[in-house]
Amino acid sequence: MLAVLLLAACGGTPTRQGPSGAEDKQKVAALNTQLAVEYMKDGDNELALRKLEKALSLAPDSPDAHNAMGLLRNRLGQHDEAETHFRAALRSDPGNSLALNNYGQFLCQQGRFEEGQARFIDAVKNPLYRTPEVALANAGLCALQAADTGKAEEHFRAALEKNPQLPIALLQMGQLSHDRGDFVAAQRYVARYQAVAPQTPRSLALGIRIEQALGNKDQAASYELALRNRFPDSRETGQLLRGELK
Repeated sequence: MLAVLLLAACGGTPTRQGPSGAEDKQKVAALNTQLAVEYMKDGDNELALRKLEKALSLAPDSPDAHNAMGLLRNRLGQHDEAETHFRAALRSDPGNSLALNNYGQFLCQQGRFEEGQARFIDAVKNPLYRTPEVALANAGLCALQAADTGKAEEHFRAALEKNPQLPIALLQMGQLSHDRGDFVAAQRYVARYQAVAPQTPRSLALGIRIEQALGNKDQAASYELALRNRFPDSRETGQLLRGELK
């Protein structure tokens, strides 16, 4: 799924505002949260944990800090703690689309597919959410995990209405179209995918299957050559060499 690690940027130097210094604490907490996110990207989970603990000690209700801590605890396999932090983030800010998206991913990973899709849809309801197509695509992937292809297609189509060039949704629609035997539609989705994203072993393998089904031997051979030359060690190339890409 499409993870959302980035939080709102925080800048400037904390300055004391008023006798309690409350704004000062909020700014320091935000800076520690941003540092933690960067450490998570680098794989330094221990340092990220220390920064997030510091952030939450200064701002116990920070939705950004709780959201990041939920991601970190989930990464560490501490699922109960992760859910506690995602819920805390949403108690502080019920419409926080980043937290809703990440909580939705967590729920789908736990096999709670309907709950997860509901959180993704909640994220899209926020009119200020800048990338609603991400949540919709994640809802589609979650539906696929639940083997609900009809609902998955509904989500992917909605994602493409928001962003017609979203690669993951285009490729998934190509796969779904192929699987139900609509090879012309599948071919169109793959062409749209190729126009906006680099080829991958999966996209090339799907292209081979589609062109074989349509009887386009030359185009299928072109995809086969690209797959063998560009991704010789991929699983899909192995399938091709064993005659399994049909």
